[in-house]
Amino acid sequence: MENRITQLFGISYPIVQAGMIWASGWKLASAVSNAGGLGLIGSGSMYPEVLRHHIRQCKAATNNPFGVNLPLLYPDIDQQVAVILEEKVPIVFSSAGNPKTWTGRLKAEGVTVVHVVSSSKFARKSEDAGVDAVVAEGFEAGGHNGREETTTMCLIPSVRDSISIPLIAAGGIGTGRAMLAAMVLGADGVQVGSRFVATPEASSHQAFKEAVVAAGEGDTQLSLKSLTPVRLLKNNFFKAVEAAELRGAGVEELTAILGRARAKRGMSEGDLEEGELEIGQVSALIREIKPAAAVVAELWNDFCEALAAPLANGKKPATTQAQPEA
Repeated sequence: MENRITQLFGISYPIVQAGMIWASGWKLASAVSNAGGLGLIGSGSMYPEVLRHHIRQCKAATNNPFGVNLPLLYPDIDQQVAVILEEKVPIVFSSAGNPKTWTGRLKAEGVTVVHVVSSSKFARKSEDAGVDAVVAEGFEAGGHNGREETTTMCLIPSVRDSISIPLIAAGGIGTGRAMLAAMVLGADGVQVGSRFVATPEASSHQAFKEAVVAAGEGDTQLSLKSLTPVRLLKNNFFKAVEAAELRGAGVEELTAILGRARAKRGMSEGDLEEGELEIGQVSALIREIKPAAAVVAELWNDFCEALAAPLANGKKPATTQAQPEA
């Protein structure tokens, strides 16, 4: 398949693996890129020299394009940008900050820049800042989320009507059918996070991967809204935060409950009760841990099958089915 996203990144399929903290190291990013999608290294959990190591390992593991997800809220962001530029990373997905801050510098060095947004307002601001594409992420997504709580199905057509640059849909996408739905709504491609957590290549703890597979409907919920909203699997930590929020706890108390390295404790070290377990609602559809390449193939094949499926009246969609490349 060839469209604006595959052309922009030089990939075979319009499938992007999200850059998730404690899950998206070089092994996952390179596996997705080798399978024809776009793999992203999640720099949010990495010191600058750790990021450099992952970039170099990814270069050694794939000849295909890959990128780095760059959350803009961290204090050493300038050092991370320096590493990205020194290592000549071709693609950066920025998030959690103002895209104007670094887009110009990155693009001046030939980097393709994509920014993650949760509203049409910020999609327009991102386009004005000069990014090459945006990711519009609905609140079904795992990890940090938009305060507006706009669902992906409502967000994508709204953003599509607001910008002219390529649009990538994220949030609640873990199947080829969901991918097709997002693209019918106006997306040029999709970003998938939670489904790639449940892969052998993900750098997250095995216990966390198994918890994701075991999750059912209603097992995740948006939390910490007065700090930075984040979708979590329900556990003892989540319950402590929920109880504090219900009694009207302020930012200071919630910050104290969160403490330091809570996400590392949960997703990297495997503390399933006291750790912060960030994952999306689509975890309820994930049934097994399987290789990243198999996830890409499954997404693409299911997408093609859904695209070619007969409608209720027996007619097929006018769009010609795209065939996977050999």
